[in-house]
This record gives sequence, C-alpha cells and structure tokens, in this order.
Amino acid sequence: MNYIEEPSRKTPVIAKTDVLVVGSGPSGLAAAIASAREGVDTMLVERYGCFGGNITQAMVESIGWYRHQDTIESDGIGLEFEKNALEFSGRRKEPQSVSQVLEADTFKCVADNMVQKEGIRIFLHCLGVEALVQGNTVIGVVTESKEGRAAILAQRVIDCTGDADIAFRAGAACTKAPKNELEGVSVSFGCSGVNRDRFLAYVKKNPGNLGQWATETSGKEEDLFSPYLSEPFAKARDNGEIPEGVLTGGYWSSLTDTGEATYLNMVYMLGLDPTDLSDLTQAEIEGRRQAIMAINALRKYTPGFENARLRTFGSSLGTRESRKIIGMHRMTGDEVKNQARFEDSIGIFPEFLDAYGVVVIPTTGRYFQVPYGILVPKTMDNLLVAGRCVCGDKISHAALRQMMCCTVTGQGAGTAAAVSVKDGVSTHKVDIAHVQNALIRQGVRIK
Repeated sequence: MNYIEEPSRKTPVIAKTDVLVVGSGPSGLAAAIASAREGVDTMLVERYGCFGGNITQAMVESIGWYRHQDTIESDGIGLEFEKNALEFSGRRKEPQSVSQVLEADTFKCVADNMVQKEGIRIFLHCLGVEALVQGNTVIGVVTESKEGRAAILAQRVIDCTGDADIAFRAGAACTKAPKNELEGVSVSFGCSGVNRDRFLAYVKKNPGNLGQWATETSGKEEDLFSPYLSEPFAKARDNGEIPEGVLTGGYWSSLTDTGEATYLNMVYMLGLDPTDLSDLTQAEIEGRRQAIMAINALRKYTPGFENARLRTFGSSLGTRESRKIIGMHRMTGDEVKNQARFEDSIGIFPEFLDAYGVVVIPTTGRYFQVPYGILVPKTMDNLLVAGRCVCGDKISHAALRQMMCCTVTGQGAGTAAAVSVKDGVSTHKVDIAHVQNALIRQGVRIK
C-alpha cells in the first residue's frame, strides 16, 4: 500500500462534555438518554441526518418481535421507544408476537422528541473518525462534518457505532470473524399497491413457522407462526428467474390499511465485511439489484402482490455483525441458554437467540442477566461500548445483537458513564452497586 504524508495541523475543539455517545441506534439513544437522566452533561453525535440506527436507516421496524405472553424483559428505555411511538401514531401490530412495529420514518420524530426532552446536546451529520487517547484513557473523539475536522473532548466516551469504530481506533483489543463466517447483510425495502386482504388470505393458507429454516431450536419454535416467505422465490428459481443461492426466503412485517408493506427483509448476502469499503459498496448495489428481483417474484407468484411496486429502500445497509471488543467478561452461548446470573448485572434479556441457524423464542419466562463486564474494554479506560459489538462468543451474539438487547447495554453504559463522572472514578473502577441503584431508579429490572 502506498502512503502520503499529511501536514500537521491544529484541530479545533468544538465542544466539551461529561459523556459523549457516538452513534444513535437503539444502544446510542438509550445510552444518551440514560446518561442525561443521571444529571450529567451529555452529547450525542450521529453520522446520518436522523437518529435511530437500524430502526430508521435500515427500516427494521420489528424491535420486539420475540415478545410473547410469558416473556420477561428488562423494561427501561427500549420499551419507551414503543410507548412513545404510539403517541405519534407510528406503530402497528407486529404479525408474529404481542409487540408493535415501529414505523421507520415516524420513529425519526420519536427519537428527536426523546433526545430533546432530556436536554441532550446533539450533532447530526457528524462522523466520529478517531479517538483521542492519553496513555490508556480515552479523552474524546475527532469528528468530520461539513465544517471540517474537529474535536469533542469528554470525560467518558461510549462507542455505539455498531462496529466498535471508536474502540478500534483507540487501540482497544477487538476481534472479528473471517468474512465468510460473519452473519449476512441486508438491503431492506418496502412496497406499495399490495392487496392486503388477498395477501393475508394467502398467508393463512401457507403459514410459515419459526423453525422452518433453523438448524437448532428449542422445539417449540416449530409450532410458532413466522411471516417468512419462501415459495415465491423457489418458483422463480425453478423458472430460471433467480440465480441459485440468491433470495432463498425472507420476512414481511406489517401491512397498512392502504396496502403498504413497510418493511420487507428478503435480501440476505453472505461473505461481506461491514468494515470493508469495497464490500459495503458492493453490498448496497447488489442488494438493490436483488430487491428488484424479489419484487418481480412477489408480483408474479404471491397473491396480493400482483400490482405491488417499490415504495422505498432502506437508507443504509442492514448489518448484523462485524468487530467485537475484548472486554472484562466474554459472554458465552452457554450463559445465554442457561439463565446466567452476574453480580455486575445491568439488566436482563429474554432467552432469545436468532442467528447462525439457531432460533429460540422466549415463551417460557426464561432470561439471562447482562453483565457490565461485556461493555468494558480490557485495555482502555473511560471508554464503554454498547450494542452489537460488546464482548461475546458466536452464539451469545445471537442474543446480544438484538435491538432490544442493544437498548439494555446502551442504558447500562450511559448510566455507568454518568455515575463514574459523578463519583469521580474511571469506568474501570466505578462502583457497580451505585450503577445498579441508578438503573433501578430508572425503572430497569436487573435481577
């Protein structure tokens, strides 16, 4: 690789804050709100023009699709997303659970309202590109925007980028599986012109189940309904309209009364690294190509979709896995599956796994505790990480990557960062009992 020499320059400091959160997906929103509620100055920066991450950018509206009658959850800010969406008339019934979907565009306004209500200082269109480090301590972040390169100094930084970008650039130890082992990436899309009654009648005659594509379940998933479609794509493949290995099946979520399928998750592409620029470029373009193939197959082989047309694409690629930090604790699949308990619990999450062919739906009240240690990089202080890039093995990632679990780690990180500032100790040395008491005051179930 060739290099150039850049001249040294002075970078202006545009802000100073107690807690800086980088990235505003489910984990980042929860982290910033939790921090602000603890009474410390909090700033949230986001590279796109809206908050919400996968909810708004990738249109993943079914944040609580695992929820059934006996599901036990952590409560907290994640459930506030659903409650506040109702006030904006921005949610509908989710088809396979007792949860609601969050309408992607409306949730942009929900998120705006939530961060402004808490007095969080915000920058949109602001990309975190480097970590500022003294010794083994993170003291801020360098950003790029239309105004150029700038620095934000912070007593505590929370990386909610999804890819551990800030942690990685700070020099924190990270892992990443080879790209042929990573979970696939998706381009989501929506359709208008769907005959709702005709399509739902077809689904009723041809119901999917949650175990139909899984290689491992708990058994009960075989009898649980899933809005999964495979027949149209199999027919298109048999007729030479779709290549082998492409569009093997996918999910619909909710349908409006006016015939809009607002979230279709049917493009799943393997062998791509979400931290590789060439792979990201290829995935966006190939994903849109496959989405058009999917719409053509739906129109031809799915009752109710005969007159459907493309409504919208997700604004960004939907990614499920890339870097993970090496933390003070590494969560394991055995801990998730066996209701693990931890002294440093920051919340709980149902026994819900969905990745690598493993599907377990929490219908029995089983849950595991989420430990603070998975948020704490071993080699870097005053930096916390929340969301899908926390420390865990392959199977635990099937639970930890879920958006509602990301709100649990986000709220835990935001609270811990704020408590450490108020107590005058680092994130490595924060009193976990103080953090837990603060989370309980915020309405979080930690045991």
